[in-house]
Amino acid sequence: MPLRISENLPAFRTLMSENIFVMSVHDADTQDIRPLKIVILNLMPKKIETEEQLMRLLSNTPLQVDVELLHVRSHISKNTPLTHLDAFYTSFENIKHSRYDGLIITGAPVETLDFQQVDYWPELCEIMEWSKTNVYSAMHICWGAQAGLYYHFGIEKRLLKKKLSGIFPHAAVKKNSQLLKGFDDIHFVPHSRYTESIPEEIQNHPQLEILSSSHEAGINAVQSTNGRQFFIFGHVEYEAQTLANEYFRDLDKGLNITRPVNYFPEDNINEQPPFIWSGHANLMFSNWLNYCVYQKTPYNFIS
Repeated sequence: MPLRISENLPAFRTLMSENIFVMSVHDADTQDIRPLKIVILNLMPKKIETEEQLMRLLSNTPLQVDVELLHVRSHISKNTPLTHLDAFYTSFENIKHSRYDGLIITGAPVETLDFQQVDYWPELCEIMEWSKTNVYSAMHICWGAQAGLYYHFGIEKRLLKKKLSGIFPHAAVKKNSQLLKGFDDIHFVPHSRYTESIPEEIQNHPQLEILSSSHEAGINAVQSTNGRQFFIFGHVEYEAQTLANEYFRDLDKGLNITRPVNYFPEDNINEQPPFIWSGHANLMFSNWLNYCVYQKTPYNFIS
């Protein structure tokens, strides 16, 4: 699919070099097609890296997608140049009167804090409330999923005994889920987190459905019964080396951290980890764009 982004965005050059179909806004405007409008609320510290990861996954269908990048004003990013944020990001104040086909809320390294202790929590709550009327389908990832379940459905989170890090096998719980359409019986998902949304509260909530889970990693994918909100606890957007980078970063900080499970070949940190979740990651995002956004959004929702 043509992913419609600014040719000045660093991700544009990266994706072009990987032979991924991206299209400049100028070229896309000459086509008589309404692109899907997707806004990404990027809460990750290394925003440029996260942009590239998500845009790879959004570029896997015949649909044209117009991506807008959003950041919170109530938090100062220390890992992304201000010039990049000023050039390519907007604030909620500038879009709150607009509508979007889809919204992605990323994870964030704040999971050990209570939600109310996060400095941008009030702003995030305002965005999540706005999404109920101004976004047709929302995907929440990792901490974003925990935050979304807490805000929308009152699902509490709890601290795990140790960090859950590694690549874990998962199986579909809801066999006819459109989000998991075409998945193999077993699919692999990276996880990297210290907390979890309480599984019993999810299981007992009448407005939530569990889509996939793992014996080792627990619940991974959840949707609201109206089919418009998705909560993904793993990081399907991660690249092959991302968990390794996180592991070595934690070691450099002097943290008592264990190696990611099922990740390094023969548990040898000097070996290159195999990329065994890429196919299902691309399929999940393709399914979301096609079945949950494109084919469901009312024709006049954006107008």
